[in-house]
Amino acid sequence: MHLGKYSVRGFRSLAGVTDIPISSPTILAGPNDGGKTAALSALGFLLGAHTLTEDDRSYLAAESGGRCALTEVIGEFHLDPWEQDRFRLPAEVRIRRCAEADLVPRYEIWGPVPADEDLRDLSGKLVPDLKELATRFGIRVPKPVKATLLDALTEYGREHSGGDGWSGMPPALADRLPRLAEFEGHSLDPEAAIRSVLAVRFKTYVAEENVQRRVHDLETDASDWLGIQAKPLADHIVERCGDIATVTVQTDVSFTPVLRSTNLRLERASGEQVRLDHSGRGSARRISMAVWEGTSELLAAEPSGDEVDPEVGPPVQVIVAYDEPDTHLDYHFQREVMRIIRRQGKAEHVSVVVATHSMNLIDGVDIRDVVLLKLDDHRRTVMQRLGSAEHAAFDRHLGAIAAAVGLRNSVLLHERCFLAVEGETEQLVFPLLFALSEGMSLQAAGIALWGCNGNDGALNLAKYLHEHGRSVMLVIDADSEAKNKIFRQGNLTRHFGQDREKVSRMLGKRSGVDELEELFDDETWARTANEAWPRDGGWTPEHFAAHRGQKKFSGGVEYMLQQHNEQQPRKPAMLWEVAVRLERPEDVPGELRDIFSDLRALAG
Repeated sequence: MHLGKYSVRGFRSLAGVTDIPISSPTILAGPNDGGKTAALSALGFLLGAHTLTEDDRSYLAAESGGRCALTEVIGEFHLDPWEQDRFRLPAEVRIRRCAEADLVPRYEIWGPVPADEDLRDLSGKLVPDLKELATRFGIRVPKPVKATLLDALTEYGREHSGGDGWSGMPPALADRLPRLAEFEGHSLDPEAAIRSVLAVRFKTYVAEENVQRRVHDLETDASDWLGIQAKPLADHIVERCGDIATVTVQTDVSFTPVLRSTNLRLERASGEQVRLDHSGRGSARRISMAVWEGTSELLAAEPSGDEVDPEVGPPVQVIVAYDEPDTHLDYHFQREVMRIIRRQGKAEHVSVVVATHSMNLIDGVDIRDVVLLKLDDHRRTVMQRLGSAEHAAFDRHLGAIAAAVGLRNSVLLHERCFLAVEGETEQLVFPLLFALSEGMSLQAAGIALWGCNGNDGALNLAKYLHEHGRSVMLVIDADSEAKNKIFRQGNLTRHFGQDREKVSRMLGKRSGVDELEELFDDETWARTANEAWPRDGGWTPEHFAAHRGQKKFSGGVEYMLQQHNEQQPRKPAMLWEVAVRLERPEDVPGELRDIFSDLRALAG
């Protein structure tokens, strides 16, 4: 079985989170206490690796006792052909693990529900009860052991159902659930890392046919031995109770293989014995990194193709779960972790889920594989995911546009406001002008800047962000509507609808000029030119005033400066020289200061 996504209800802060994807890798991002670790623990509960406690049940004041009535994690699984044939199930199934106030978990599968209630949950029944049910419904089983009885009764229940719903999952199907290998970054515990991955391999070993046969033989021998030991007790009951003719004690023995511990013994090249807990964080970090890297080899060592045993089936999915693996790691080691994670995810049967704060890890994957978890006003985890099936507008093309304009995944997820500008000049000078006007950088204010550069795709990205509740402002020159069709009012309305005027700002319109360069007065231009591009006789405000009211102020100034200076300044560099020489917030044109103030409000 391959887990594609899972949903959680009633688990810690995850009162209702749906469709967390399982990819290679999936990145769970978000602030502290946002639900990242809870999401990994819920995954562990689904796969049988986490024991539910009272504190795991979501606190809901309206519910009896303050806790939710039901905790459930629902997984959507894809079954391989062997599993479909073995369990007579479709290719796609929904399986949940749930528990009520008694904290006793049970597996259930969505599908036809047996009309008879006695057939709805067979997993807890003993062999005598199963035999009695088989007799009642006229089911003949060649070999009436528990496994064959369960299969026969489950199939009968499906054929005699009253509709779809949740009912008991075939116990043998639990053996095909994905294996979970958990790595926790907080502890820097190489032994725990080794134990986690060896536990996965141990389960694979135990599932092999020859091992299962030996375990079954041991269980049978133990059961027969216990029967002999119970014989005197049975005889004594018959002797003491005259109304009882015979007593038979039936035993059902199960040897559950468990990897109890792994101990790591180190010896330096000099022969010195080393205690791991005394070797220092640096050594523990290097050893953990080696363990994580070595995990890739172990996980890739599953059989495939012709090596698959037809009795055991193909290898099951392995999900490697990392909880903040970047903790205690410097930038270099964070990159190493990302490399290891990518390598692990390349194995056909391996998926990786990473809970992290690391921008390096978040930016290293496709945006569609990043899940943002954060708390709402009611202290409940909510999920945001760009590019999911529900957000079909964010396709691969928009992801490429985001990357091309310099918007990393971490920026798309975390920044509070997005500022789209017309082109290169604005991208160059807006950070300087904003910092002077507002006393902080765009980044510190939580504002992400990108240039449209005449690309309609950038507007589609702005449209997508706006539609999903993100604050967006588009700042363009007043004359751009006539010059570039993507900035015409009709096109902007198509992108932003009734919010067009709120989202788009025509720079210079209020001041009666056509472009950004014209907002700076002639004295400022002359002072800048004399310092940056001196000429014989110097520059005066009149030199620049002569270009106002002409077809293109910036074009006229650019040509004039190039005619009198060997540096041949281009338009972006011209305005940058102006911006770096401004000293006071008041030196920034008033129309720009108002726009920057509005941006601060949006970001806040």
